[in-house]
Amino acid sequence: MNKDELIYVIPAGQYGKEGILALLKQHPEIQFVSLVGVDLAGNDTDEKIPISVFFEDYDKFFNATACQTDGSSVVLPGIATLSNARVDIKADPGVNWFVDYNDENIDKGTGKPVGTLRIPSFLHHASGYIDSRSILRNTVQHVGEQILSLLKEFGMQGIAVPVEDIERIVFTTATELEFWVKTPSQDVASRLLSASQKLQEQYWQRTHGVVRTALEQTITRLHDYGLQPEMGHKEVGGIKAHIDDSGKLIFVLEQLEVDWKYSHDPVQTADNEIQARIIIREVFRENGLDVTFQAKPIPGVAGSGEHTHVGIGAVLKNGKVVNLFNPTDMNKEFLSPLGYGALMGILKHYEVINPFVSSTTDSLNRLKPGFEAPVCIVTALGGERPDVPTRNRSVLAGLIRSVEAPLATRIEMRAPNPFTNTYIAIALFYLAALHGIDYVLRANKTSAELLQELSKEPGEEATYLEKDRAYRSEVDVFEHFNEAERNARFGKAPKTVWENFKALDIYPEKWDDLVCPAFERRIMESFRLGALNRWALELQYRIIPENLTKVIGAHKLHDDNDGNQLEINRWMKINALRTELGRDTECGLSIFSRIKQALNEKNYDEASDLMAIMSDKMEELNELYYEYSHNAF
Repeated sequence: MNKDELIYVIPAGQYGKEGILALLKQHPEIQFVSLVGVDLAGNDTDEKIPISVFFEDYDKFFNATACQTDGSSVVLPGIATLSNARVDIKADPGVNWFVDYNDENIDKGTGKPVGTLRIPSFLHHASGYIDSRSILRNTVQHVGEQILSLLKEFGMQGIAVPVEDIERIVFTTATELEFWVKTPSQDVASRLLSASQKLQEQYWQRTHGVVRTALEQTITRLHDYGLQPEMGHKEVGGIKAHIDDSGKLIFVLEQLEVDWKYSHDPVQTADNEIQARIIIREVFRENGLDVTFQAKPIPGVAGSGEHTHVGIGAVLKNGKVVNLFNPTDMNKEFLSPLGYGALMGILKHYEVINPFVSSTTDSLNRLKPGFEAPVCIVTALGGERPDVPTRNRSVLAGLIRSVEAPLATRIEMRAPNPFTNTYIAIALFYLAALHGIDYVLRANKTSAELLQELSKEPGEEATYLEKDRAYRSEVDVFEHFNEAERNARFGKAPKTVWENFKALDIYPEKWDDLVCPAFERRIMESFRLGALNRWALELQYRIIPENLTKVIGAHKLHDDNDGNQLEINRWMKINALRTELGRDTECGLSIFSRIKQALNEKNYDEASDLMAIMSDKMEELNELYYEYSHNAF
């Protein structure tokens, strides 16, 4: 079967109704339709609707009467309730549609794999559209209209383009996807991985064998789906694979990254990411490899990020695109006033954006010092001077710019991970950027004034940013500042999901700044309710049981008659930790039991505090037991 005969994507706007139906008739191997709505947790729906139904009721798919689900199938807490659970799914004709093929199910008539037409869709409830895709679609429309209105009112400050020449505002967005691959059922050698990472043995190294094949096939398939891949390469994590007697690679454990081209439509960007994850997982599975997109699948080793790039441009009436972040002279200035405003808006509001970006325990496990992941709310502009560019990988928001590629100027947000809800994150980044742009234009601030405020030291006065904080660092924040200094300069990072979401109550004015008709407070509340419910359930029914297994597994190895006092002392410390963590005694409940009790009583402050203590003590236990077990041989 020649795969060139398959169709992988139906581009937005290329076909009308008759054209689409005619195309599908030419491809009888496409036997199903799936309406892909995305709930607030980032889950995408997937159902198998016979293609015959699509032919018979085509119009119904676009007025939300062809397919329904309910609140038990999607994460919309506080909205799709038991008494009002109906959710309709409405197809979106404004983006690309993808065809997902099942290579294990071959159509007898055509000899081709059976395909499912995946149509990105919106979720509609009695209270309105309440899905992630519609939130992002409405948000960028709102932000675009507001920016254009502000430019008409206050002028194009620092940008040499007449406002009357602007046709529309566009949002250049892109994501990068990091992930781990391994042979199934392989034990994770975290110590070997940690050593390899410290020695930088894997980054940018050549791929081999089945990993190389799968990576090359992934890039080819991304191209087939119109995602315009730009690069695939090894990342920092991994260990060298072994070769068996037949010359095949075994014991594969590597971290990879795949990048593809940006889009001027943020919704299409997020849709592409979902499709990319499907492609990566399926291609590597076909090659006998497991893929995980977890943010921190292996403790003590670099996690997987999904750096999200945001930029704002304008399409002129003559068709030309200009980047609104660019200054008049890129050799003399870092950013235009609008670019500074966008960056400062994101930094100012990040405490209330962070809960939506890092809404799981897994995501916060990645954001720790020492693993090239951001911890502080801080930016770098790419060097001390605009004409001497650098790249600081220790910051939250990095400015990406090049004199040779002015259209590529953008802000790289380094905190998102592969399971961040990209639709929600991008929407909040642009809402925060809008707030900063509004400040800049109304205050008529120059680039020099904004650079000075962004570069302020803690305690220096500021008109937009907070007085007691610093926001910029062109040096490695982990090497040049200790934890206390980082906390004082850039703010303290949350340790748990509960602690992260408390920022919404600590900074209500920042939350108020982002609420708008396109992204209503009730939607944000629903997201919070769902995330906190998942946190509590995961803590009680997954994290504590997994830790308890580790505690039980840390058993005594030396003989009672062994006179090695060092081993005896080490074991006494280990056993005391085991008891404190997991064993109830007449003196009191263990940490595990106290957490479960606090959760049952909905005392989430105490549960959160105890969770942080538990994490520290589990790390201590693992280190002590490693030393003990490798000495008591």
